[in-house]
Amino acid sequence: MDTSILNHPPEERREFSNGDFYSGEVKGLLPHGKGMYSWSDGTIYEGDWDQGKISGKGKLIWSSGAKYEGDFSGGYLHGIGTMTSPDQSVYSGAWRMNVRHGLGRKEYCNSDLYDGSWREGSQEGRGSYSWTNGNRYIGSWKKGGMCGRGVMRWGNGDLFDGFWLNGCRHGSGVYKFADGSLYFGTWSRGVKDGKGIYYPAGSKHPSLKKWCRSLEYDDTGKFVLSRSSSIDVDELRSLSLSAVNRSLSMRTSTSGMSDHPRELTSKSARSLGSGQSEGQDKKNRVAYEREYMQGVLIRESVVTSSVDRSLKIRPPSTLSKQVSARTFLTFLTGEHNYHLMLNLQLGIRYTVGKITPVPRRDVRASDFGKKARTVMFFPKDGSNFTPPHKSIDFSWKDYCPMVFRNLREMFKLDAAEYMMSICGDDGLTEICSPGKSGSIFYLSHDDRFVIKTLKKSELKVLLRMLPRYYKHVGDHENTLITKFFGVHRITLKWGKKVRFVVMGNMFCTELKIHRRYDLKGSSHGRFTEKIKIQEKTTLKDLDLAYEFHMDKLLREALFKQIYLDCAFLESLQIIDYSLLLGLHFRAPGQLNDILEPPNAMSDQESVSSVDVGVTQELSIPPKGLLLVTHEPNSVSTAPGPHIRGSTLRAFSVGEQEVDLILPGTARLRVQLGVNMPAQAHHKLDEDKEESATIELFEVYDVVVYMGIIDILQEYNTKKKVEHKCKSLQYDPMTISVTEPTIYSKRFVNFLHKVFPEEM
Repeated sequence: MDTSILNHPPEERREFSNGDFYSGEVKGLLPHGKGMYSWSDGTIYEGDWDQGKISGKGKLIWSSGAKYEGDFSGGYLHGIGTMTSPDQSVYSGAWRMNVRHGLGRKEYCNSDLYDGSWREGSQEGRGSYSWTNGNRYIGSWKKGGMCGRGVMRWGNGDLFDGFWLNGCRHGSGVYKFADGSLYFGTWSRGVKDGKGIYYPAGSKHPSLKKWCRSLEYDDTGKFVLSRSSSIDVDELRSLSLSAVNRSLSMRTSTSGMSDHPRELTSKSARSLGSGQSEGQDKKNRVAYEREYMQGVLIRESVVTSSVDRSLKIRPPSTLSKQVSARTFLTFLTGEHNYHLMLNLQLGIRYTVGKITPVPRRDVRASDFGKKARTVMFFPKDGSNFTPPHKSIDFSWKDYCPMVFRNLREMFKLDAAEYMMSICGDDGLTEICSPGKSGSIFYLSHDDRFVIKTLKKSELKVLLRMLPRYYKHVGDHENTLITKFFGVHRITLKWGKKVRFVVMGNMFCTELKIHRRYDLKGSSHGRFTEKIKIQEKTTLKDLDLAYEFHMDKLLREALFKQIYLDCAFLESLQIIDYSLLLGLHFRAPGQLNDILEPPNAMSDQESVSSVDVGVTQELSIPPKGLLLVTHEPNSVSTAPGPHIRGSTLRAFSVGEQEVDLILPGTARLRVQLGVNMPAQAHHKLDEDKEESATIELFEVYDVVVYMGIIDILQEYNTKKKVEHKCKSLQYDPMTISVTEPTIYSKRFVNFLHKVFPEEM
């Protein structure tokens, strides 16, 4: 311990009964001014005092050997100062109330260095961390871990630029190898998960500068892409092919496989044909579109110039359909769209805040009537009833407020959480419409709620069916039908009316949704053009290449509810609904000979530090999914935005309520349409034997999410039914609007093929 400060010339010396000692200036009975205080445990402070409290500049030495020199306030380390810990790590920077807070620099005992922003004692904000082995990360931090946009450069020359979560790569990014090869793709929890494109060293690839700009900030200061954003494979493919066409004119075969040691697996190499010579392979090598599942390569196709010519051929009608589908809302762009989202948040905050304090009561017939409306004008400067805001003047109409208030409570939705999710500072995100309706969709910042614009005809259907909908969801807590939380209308100052419905997001889950399908049980036009398929594209009936096998009791519960929901929709003469199906694939268990070698990216793909608390190692993923007896204390029992139903029972676990364990990932509660385990059996297509796409596996473990959507199209006249049946290739002569329609029968029959019964 440094004892030099004990030689302080005393102005006044006081020794206390507990062994503490003070020497210095006083004011009355309290230390004030310059002084030195020694505690009985050996801790010593020398510096400024203010009315008995340590304030100003000073030096504090603890008995453990730790030292601090800098600013104090009210007895706390507060301001700018330097702390030397017993292990000789040194922090210099801002402090608040005894914790590191603000800009600061810390050199660790192992010579690692962090320089950047701190919050409540942990790295948070923008910062740089340098390891002694030459690795360096520059980017965003949260709660002490790499989180958000950042760039990691390893000592061997490899580089990753993209998104991180809790110290792991998570979201979109580009990995550049030291030899010049590139992989543009998506990651989940540190491993490749989803689609991407790999460019071998020396091949043409998109501009990295353009890619980095696509991940940077937009004009509002927010990231253009979030950590959940997916790679635009089609754009990369087209950029790659345009580059290839400038330099290559020959035909590339499917045997052109990368020989990069970190990317090529022995089994996939054998699958793609070994008859070609190495020279021919390199000659044909261009780029490879790949799909990974928890780090395992499951599918690959070669991107060639010949494929490019075919992919660029588009039907003349495609553009006209896309344009006409969105014409009724084409004004919702740019500034208008921003005002619309802001108005929506203001209106919902007003609605929920007004109706929530009203004592709960049973709904009455009048609550569904035409007079069950709340109308309010929101001038920009505010009024006696509304706050001032930064948007434009608008009128707000809330439909059936008491009904939807009770529905939100029936769905076990907390009013404060509902408002914070939709009306919080993080705002709403516009997402692409998966259908032909032309509707615009917004997603809440926490992914729990989807807000969809409605046509006037859809609003009428919803309000007409609302009394029976209210009863159906009340009687059947496991219903797969979409949850509706509120219906509203905004009238802008120039008279334009925009109607909205707030719904639960069926795909709100911590797991990555690898495939999305909209299933109607029809084959007419129910496919997606290959050129339009991206990672988050919602595919259709003919695109579904799997059938799903699940536990006997889980399947029985599923079809029992499907029959009930279809009967309800039949009674409303609704025949054009869909099953929205989401699939999370788990990596196959037999991976020893095809998984990327665990030591292939040992240093460059892992981050570890005593202080940062980040450790990431590549290992063989665990096998399969595991159903276990339900334990309420081991899983989240909070109601989701889509399903509020009971925990399901499984035949394979003695007909007990069950949880789903994903080894190494999570333990989840199994409910109808949520976290349902199944095996996906790939249906082989003989017509695709010569395809450039290689499917490496035939059976996958999957987690299934589903719900019934598109229930606002009413067909209550013979003319409407005949028109719709013609588009679906049904026989209109077999359909009567006064009896259950054939639509539900074909819909259910199709689902029986998708989820076949075990023999």
